[in-house]
Amino acid sequence: MRFHTFLLKYGEIGIKGKNRYLFEDALVRQVRRSLRDVDGEFVVHKSQARIYVDCEGDYDYEEVVEHLKRVFGLVGICPVVRMEDQGFEKLKEDVVAYMDELYPDKNITFKVESRRAKKSYPKNSMEISRDLGEAILDAFPEIRVDVHHPDVQVNVEIRNEIYVYSQIIPGAGGMPVGTNGKAMLLLSGGIDSPVAGYMISKRGVGLSATYFHAPPYTSERAKQKVVDLAKIVSRYSGPVRLHVVNFTDIQLYIYDKCPHDELTIIMRRYMMRIAEHFAKEEGCLGLITGESIGQVASQTMQSLAATNDVCTMPVYRPLIGYDKQEIVNISEKIGTFETSIQPFEDCCTIFVAKHPVTKPNVEVIRRSEERLSEKIDQLLREAVESVEIIEVGE
Repeated sequence: MRFHTFLLKYGEIGIKGKNRYLFEDALVRQVRRSLRDVDGEFVVHKSQARIYVDCEGDYDYEEVVEHLKRVFGLVGICPVVRMEDQGFEKLKEDVVAYMDELYPDKNITFKVESRRAKKSYPKNSMEISRDLGEAILDAFPEIRVDVHHPDVQVNVEIRNEIYVYSQIIPGAGGMPVGTNGKAMLLLSGGIDSPVAGYMISKRGVGLSATYFHAPPYTSERAKQKVVDLAKIVSRYSGPVRLHVVNFTDIQLYIYDKCPHDELTIIMRRYMMRIAEHFAKEEGCLGLITGESIGQVASQTMQSLAATNDVCTMPVYRPLIGYDKQEIVNISEKIGTFETSIQPFEDCCTIFVAKHPVTKPNVEVIRRSEERLSEKIDQLLREAVESVEIIEVGE
């Protein structure tokens, strides 16, 4: 069956009151962006608290649906058949043909729900629903009516044309990207951080990202793995500006000067400092990490407090209460898992201590960092000035 239009339904945008149009406009922009690389001509417009995608000419139905399913803010995607208004008898024939083609197994229950946006139409909504339901029952006696919990709800909207749809494909939910500012994601090659970026972006937050590279201890393939992860996340979040920081000299200096059981925490604190520097340059309103309480030594409550100690911005941790399997499930759903498990280690893995401290004392960590005073400012400056910027998903 050829669908001429997609009716797009949004969720919590509907309760935004007088500002709702701002969120609707943002959602329209995101839908247009999502269809930018799909073959075909698409006209995206809004009308009466609905958003529509009119499809002109040939297009790949499955590809369009897959792209729309990644748009945050949409809760339902309804493929629509548009019919010309050629009288009610012709409408009955067309709706019966629609049911016959779309539901070859007639052992179903159904209900017709009509909406008359064109008030000059000769029948009201209740009459349209009643008479179309009667036509379907006459054509297919095995179909049964269930007005409370039908298997199929046939929706008929009377406009200048007549819209008929009965499928609602679940959307991504959330809020349109860009309606809640921007944040800086600390992105590694692991499973957690791409999921964290996805989850914060789902709340309408645009993303920039910082990745810490440690050549020659980490390979170019490890870096490409992170770029690939950023590309996958950008399908949902929109374009991501990725900052690739050469962290080798800082790590070696910390390794040489500081107690080895504190290496992870101290390195993490310097990562946060650098990421916050770029976040301020980018106009971000916070940092994002993929940390989950107790998952590893650097993610105990005491370790998280020690990390937060160096930040002036809020740090958002959307995975904080998730266990590993829950995070894996999301990574599989959004398509990052297979890339994350590729065996290319990042700098956090290479320089991890054999017996890291799990309950660091912030005052002790600060004293340890004093051992770095001779060169650390210069190394930080060199790392910031030599950053590589990669525009992902443009």
